[in-house]
Order: sequence, then C-alpha cells, then structure tokens
Amino acid sequence: MQSQNHCKRTLEDKLITGAIVMTLPIYAVGGLYITGSLLAWSIFALVLLRAFVVGNNPFAQLPLTIWAWVVGMLVMLVCLLIAHGEWSLGVAQTIKSAVGWAKGWALMALFTLLGAVINIEPQRFVRCVCIVAKHCAIFALVTFVLYIVGVPGHLFTSPLQIFGGAGGTFFEVSLYGVNPETGAGRWQFFAPWAPAAGFMACLFLIFSLLEKDAYWRNWALIGCVLMALLCQSRAGWVIFVMIVPMMLGARFMLNPWALIALGISLPLLILLGEPVFEFLVDSHQRIKEARPESTRVRAALENIAYQRWQDEAPIWGHGIVEAGPKMVEFMPIGSHHSWYGLLFVKGIVGVVALAVPMVISAVVLLVNQHRNEYARAAFCMVVVLTCYSFFENLEILVYLYWPALFWLGLALRSLKRGEYVKAI
Repeated sequence: MQSQNHCKRTLEDKLITGAIVMTLPIYAVGGLYITGSLLAWSIFALVLLRAFVVGNNPFAQLPLTIWAWVVGMLVMLVCLLIAHGEWSLGVAQTIKSAVGWAKGWALMALFTLLGAVINIEPQRFVRCVCIVAKHCAIFALVTFVLYIVGVPGHLFTSPLQIFGGAGGTFFEVSLYGVNPETGAGRWQFFAPWAPAAGFMACLFLIFSLLEKDAYWRNWALIGCVLMALLCQSRAGWVIFVMIVPMMLGARFMLNPWALIALGISLPLLILLGEPVFEFLVDSHQRIKEARPESTRVRAALENIAYQRWQDEAPIWGHGIVEAGPKMVEFMPIGSHHSWYGLLFVKGIVGVVALAVPMVISAVVLLVNQHRNEYARAAFCMVVVLTCYSFFENLEILVYLYWPALFWLGLALRSLKRGEYVKAI
C-alpha cells in the first residue's frame, strides 16, 4: 500500500513549504541567497530545541547514508582549517571561509538531515514545488512579452547584499538577461545565472512527474519546459531530455524480464556501439562549438586548477578561491566545475568527502528504487546533481536546489522505515 503521512503540521513543516512557495516573491527582493542559509540553520535550531523540550532524540534512527553526508561535509571544514594553517591565511580569513562553509557545503548535509527528521507529507512538498514551477511559467510568458516590446531586463541589485557576503550577482533582480555572444535575451528566472536556471528546471521536472493532480502537473511541466528553453543552457537541454526516460527506465532496471531483454539486446548494442559512439562524440563537439568562447574559458580554468593542485597542494588544497589570469577574464580558478574547484581549494581529501556520500546515496537509492517511488525520484535527482557537478559549483548553488537535498533525506527516511510507495 502507499505510504501516507497525516501527522499534524509543525512549525518546521510550515517554514519549509512556505519558503518553497515564496521562491519568486523572495527573489523579487533579492533575498534568496540569504533565505537558504537562514532557513537551514534556523530549522536545525528548532529541531534541537524541540528535541530538548520533548525529550526525544530525532537523530537516533537516521539512515547511515545521512551520516555519510554529515561526516563528508565536516571533512570539508577540516580541509579548510588545515589548508588555511598550511598557507598562513590568518584568523580573519579562516573565520570568513568558515562562514562560507556554513553557507555552502554545510547546507548539503544539513538539508539532507532535515529531510530525514522533519515530518512533511511528500505530496504536499511536491505540490509546493509545482506551484513554483507554475509561477515560473507565468513569469516566462509575461517577461517574454516585455522582452519583445523592449523593456530593460535588469531591475536592481538588492541592498540585502550587505548581509550576504557573496558577489552582487546573487542579489540581482532581473526580468531576463542577455546572451553576451548573441545579444539575444536569456532568462535566469530566480537563479543567479542562466545555466543554474536550467539546473533547477531539471530538478523541478522530477518533482513534477511525482504530482498526482493533472492540473498542477501540467502547469509544472509547462514551467519546466519554458525554463529549460529560455535559459539556453547546453547542459540543461541534454540533461532535461534524458530525465523522463531515466525515471521510466529506473522503474524496470531490476526487473528480471528487463534484465533478460537487456541480455538479448546486448550483442546488438555492441554491434551498434561504434556508430553510436561517433554520434555522441559529434553531438558533444557541436554543443561545445555552439558557444566557443565559453568552452575555451571553461577548459582553461580546469587546466589551471588541475596543474596548480597537482604542483602546489595535492592533499588539502589552497584553502581559498583565487582569481584566474587575464586569459580566463579573471574568473575564479576551478569555477564552473565542482571537482576541479574542490581539487584546487580542498585537495584530494575534499574530492573524496563529496564523492563518497554521493556514490553511497546513488547506490542505496538505485537498489531500492523499484519499490519506492520517492527513492526513484531521489536517485534521478542525485544523477542530475552529479551531471551538473561537472558544469557548476554545487556548494555555491545549494541555496537554490536545497529542495532536492531535502527530498533526498525524505526518501532515505522512507527506505529506513521500510515503506513501500507505489509508482505513480
């Protein structure tokens, strides 16, 4: 039978769902970056306070996979402290970097943990995401008309940036942006840049496929498609179109008949391997050639990060982000790529600290997804996070995609309880 959760709504529940539904209004005042951090740490404090008052321990039955995330992100902090000591970066810089860790890597573990300890009815959580997707659909239609008539896209930079400690990009409020290579409009929606909107479109699509009500599901799907199209993200397009087959295929991955069919078709796949491989290589090359300048900068940033990591700080990294040379327009070394960024800033230990919980999560969810729809969706989200880790810095965008991390914790809790959730 399908799992049901009719428990009384708590303050934590209302804050989580309210923050999701209010995504665009919060963006309209430039407050999303701050909201992500405040939400996580405030609700974590509420959980601790409730545990103290009631006298129960909400962390006693946490899945081991959750602890893998907690330990991994704490290792990130250890890397930070050791690297700052090795490079003599000083107390002030160490405190600043620790605050950055609390607003980035720490939130990856924190939201996953909160998803496992806060009781929220899954379908209500899904509905909240679908509401945001509907808002994005309306936003896209309205702003496209404004773009056609020539209304300027940038509105203002929120004064809240004085509390954020991040670049002004995270506090800019815009109707749309402009593609620097083509001069055409390019939408970032509520994200700091357009490719991040493609990232959110992919995650929202997974949530949308879980919605049971046709009205909300259709609106959400429209919103996801418009986000993916208007953000003009090359990676976003590729990942977006593979999500539906992935959601459907994962359902049958451990089915005996599916495995038999795969075994029978394997010789044919081998025969077709060479032309398929050539097609994929050609497609990848065409994608890179679509925006050659962006591709060149990304490749240069990756090479610089790798060489300096290998030559200067292979174990613990450099501790902080550094600006690159003129050839990469002074962009941060290792940006646009979580793994190269980790190598440069936190060394091989930092890479392992992220890779281990991601791999463990993927394996646990894959093995159990045939009997739990929540786990199947969470598995697809982990795949999307993994794919985007090669195009974005995951820690800097966690304030946006935290609903996926919360869902990951929710799904792992559902597996821990042995719940069977029927596929929709």
